[in-house]
Amino acid sequence: MPEDVSPPPPPYVAPSYPAPYVPPRRRSAWFYIGTIGGSFAVIALVLTGIIWGTTRSSGWSPFGSDEIAVIDVTGMILTADKIDAQLRAYADDDSVKAIILHIDSPGGAASPSQEIYHEIERLRQEKHTKIVASVDSVGASGAYYIASACDRVYANQASVVGSIGVVMEWTNYGDLMRWAKLKSVDIHAGELKTAGDPSRDMTPKEQAYFQSLVDNMYSQFVHDVAVGRHTTEDKIKPLATGQVWTGQQALPLGLIDKEGGLRVALMDTAKEVGISGEPTVVSPAKEERGLLSMLLSGGEDLFPNPGKLLEHAPGFYFLWK
Repeated sequence: MPEDVSPPPPPYVAPSYPAPYVPPRRRSAWFYIGTIGGSFAVIALVLTGIIWGTTRSSGWSPFGSDEIAVIDVTGMILTADKIDAQLRAYADDDSVKAIILHIDSPGGAASPSQEIYHEIERLRQEKHTKIVASVDSVGASGAYYIASACDRVYANQASVVGSIGVVMEWTNYGDLMRWAKLKSVDIHAGELKTAGDPSRDMTPKEQAYFQSLVDNMYSQFVHDVAVGRHTTEDKIKPLATGQVWTGQQALPLGLIDKEGGLRVALMDTAKEVGISGEPTVVSPAKEERGLLSMLLSGGEDLFPNPGKLLEHAPGFYFLWK
């Protein structure tokens, strides 16, 4: 008979049963408190970082560190509102230990220059705010007027400072009107009411009248510079010829206190107000004006209105030209 070759029986497999149910471990209330608190802490850190980055440019600090504010005075000085507001904001900030005016300007209108001068003077006297001027390339006329009110004036050797003087100017378009066969007509009361009419030449009396105004502003300029520089008008007047000097020339004349740029002014000022090491610098946020904002403003910046020339009244300037 043939041999039995049937397969061996399969190996024994033990029956499987479902694992017993184990209820999840209940978390304590502290776990949820910690989770929620941690989430709020992360959000707070993110918001703090955003606020810190924003306030570094705006000048306000919630952390009370010792800082020095740097305010730029650049270009023509035509209004005092912006600079005065920045000065007051930093003077009221306890974390700001001193203010540096970083000047690069030929001056500008007489009244705004004088207004900034007096605001610096007021803050120094009433709030004991230390305010220093650092002249970059140019600090002339109205810009020097402002600088002279500060505790100290710094300028590079090749900086241009001075130009103590007053100029009155306007555009006379009388010849153009005559060429176009146009006449200016006005009815007025008061002999000097139309003095400075740009459609005609001045009379000798009008010339003397305007010269008296310029002379009076000039004497104010000389007086205020003398007060700001802690000297006498007799010492300032020989320098008040309208001319400028380099920083190297201005130092022995007493128009500046030390040669050096912004870095020198910054480190010297930090030391004087008790800040050791590298000071924290804050500055006002920059205003960015794009093409769209210019167009929305009426396009005056891009396309000046020729008609504005006819509205140009005589102006008094502390300006180096």
